[in-house]
Amino acid sequence: MNPVADASPATVSAPTPLIAVITTVATEADADTLARGAVAARLAACVQVEAIRSTYRWQGQVCQEPEQRLLFKTTAHQAPALMQWLAAQHPYELPSIYTLPVADASPAYAAWVQAETGAA
Repeated sequence: MNPVADASPATVSAPTPLIAVITTVATEADADTLARGAVAARLAACVQVEAIRSTYRWQGQVCQEPEQRLLFKTTAHQAPALMQWLAAQHPYELPSIYTLPVADASPAYAAWVQAETGAA
């Protein structure tokens, strides 16, 4: 079953803007914990996790480490609660948590995100 293909565009009467919330963590286990927790709490409809390599300055040193990037798919309504939840659950001392607006999405997909985050 494909939830996006099965979502009806007719369920979107006044679209709630979609938001991507992004953060990184050091391990797959941490990524899985955050992803499952956010989806279970209906703060995000879906979370994509991908392995990346980050180069950054931390405490006067240039560091380069493998990380996991998480992209949380949510609504503008749920984004503040998701960001607060991430800040409380995040294993980093200073986590990078930020949002990007979704400029355009298919009506069926938007309806699915709204339904899965309780915004429908």
